[in-house]
Amino acid sequence: MSSSAVETQVYSRTQRRDLSVPLVVLLLSVPALIPLFVVVGAVFTPEQAIWVHLASYVLPHVIGNTAKLVLGVALLAGLLGTSLAWLTSMCEFAGRRFFDWALLLPLAMPAYVLAFIAVGFLDYAGPLQTWMRQIFGSSTWVPPIRSTGGVILVLSLALYPYVYLLARGAFLTQGRRAQEAARTLGLSAGAALWRIVLPMARPWIAAGIALVCMETLADFGAVAVFNYDTFTTAIYRAWFGMFSVNAALELAAVLLLFVSGVFLLERRSRAGVRFASTRDTSMRAPRIMLKGTRNALASCASLAVFSIAFLLPFVQLLVWSVTRAASDLDSRYWGFVANSVVLASSAVAIIVGTALILAYLQRRHPARFVNGLIRTATVGYAIPGTVLAVGILVPIVALNNVLQDLLRMWMGPAAPSLLLQGTLLTVLLAYFARFLAVGFHPVESGLHRITPSIDEASIGLGVSGARMLRRVHMPLLSTSLATAATLVFVDVMKEMPITLIARPFGWDTLAVRVFEMTAEGEWERAALPAVAIVLVGLIPAALLTRRGEYVA
Repeated sequence: MSSSAVETQVYSRTQRRDLSVPLVVLLLSVPALIPLFVVVGAVFTPEQAIWVHLASYVLPHVIGNTAKLVLGVALLAGLLGTSLAWLTSMCEFAGRRFFDWALLLPLAMPAYVLAFIAVGFLDYAGPLQTWMRQIFGSSTWVPPIRSTGGVILVLSLALYPYVYLLARGAFLTQGRRAQEAARTLGLSAGAALWRIVLPMARPWIAAGIALVCMETLADFGAVAVFNYDTFTTAIYRAWFGMFSVNAALELAAVLLLFVSGVFLLERRSRAGVRFASTRDTSMRAPRIMLKGTRNALASCASLAVFSIAFLLPFVQLLVWSVTRAASDLDSRYWGFVANSVVLASSAVAIIVGTALILAYLQRRHPARFVNGLIRTATVGYAIPGTVLAVGILVPIVALNNVLQDLLRMWMGPAAPSLLLQGTLLTVLLAYFARFLAVGFHPVESGLHRITPSIDEASIGLGVSGARMLRRVHMPLLSTSLATAATLVFVDVMKEMPITLIARPFGWDTLAVRVFEMTAEGEWERAALPAVAIVLVGLIPAALLTRRGEYVA
């Protein structure tokens, strides 16, 4: 065979391989891309009658509520997270080592759980105001918890750890050394903080606040407990109250514009910003020693936030759970646990397995199209669950109708009734679109730590392709895969709107049980499933406290 023929065969095999990789990536990404295309398509195909109704009766109220909520939570969570991160990373005070990791524990408390505890405890009929009326004769001076301020407070306490986590990492790597340099130039501690430390940490703080904003836009359970109308509750009512698929899609499209705006603002805030950082702990400046009144204030402030955001709510959950365990802890409850574990385990297998394949293909074939497709497929984590649930259900309902018509044409009146939208497959597809990023990023980071020389040595020994992934990469990725599986499992266990909208009839999970009980005002009965969710949520919080940047 001539050399030109050999070159032609090699080129042909390379071309087929290069085409097959994008096709595989596209195929694996389709479930995550479908809901985005469906919802975006609603923007370009509006229905006049629906838009008139929404513009007149729904959108003004919902947009105003959502804007106030996002702005209030962003400001309060940003203030709490940034100030606490500065205290624990830059200062030395009594209890700092404990609060250093304990202030992350509110991540284990879902916002909807914290919401029903706050309402159940602080409402007019709750134990606090009841006790006040018995002692003081009146409780009218207590601010109402069912208010805009109440929702903002609860969501801020639930979400501030996102800002705390990122801001603390920024302060640890840059802040103390920068503050020491500023002090040597004659700046006071306050001036150094405002003029040097905070501007250097701005990209990380902005990223944390952007996460808080997207989580606030995505929240359904907490605002439902407070009966506070936002886009997520409006989408749910349009789907299940008005039985209007088109209205739900139109609202989802508007909400998607809000989410995209937050995402673009966060990107723009970091555009062109570059900072050098050091991970060398020996180069860190000493902490600011707080003494006397300042020491007491720092300890009290940290203790107050930790107690209100996690300790007291968790104790209240345990008390309510003990009082209701005898009557509620029956076979039905174990069914809720089993359903939650089945869904979470199935989601872990699908999402982590797909994430591993996508990350490996991206490593082996880093083409621009492949990278762009994967980035688009993983953007679903920034999309509210209600949007993804509607975006998945609409095409599945359409497919179900087409298949049903074909069956009737083929079998006549004896054709069985299909109900594809009422299956676990629909729920898992929505989970896939929502949480693919959660599984993908730990695996991608793990692959980045495997040097190309290991791949070259493996190929030199005759191990390549799928065999390299199985025999070389997977053993080295064991920690990353375990992290991805844990995070996906916990997120699915806590997830409420997707499960509530897309689940099969009668397939109730712990999160659904919490929603049903809180919708009826049964706060104590909601505590038992909530305790299980919180205990599972402690797993990622514990993992975060063991990360390398969390050093004393």
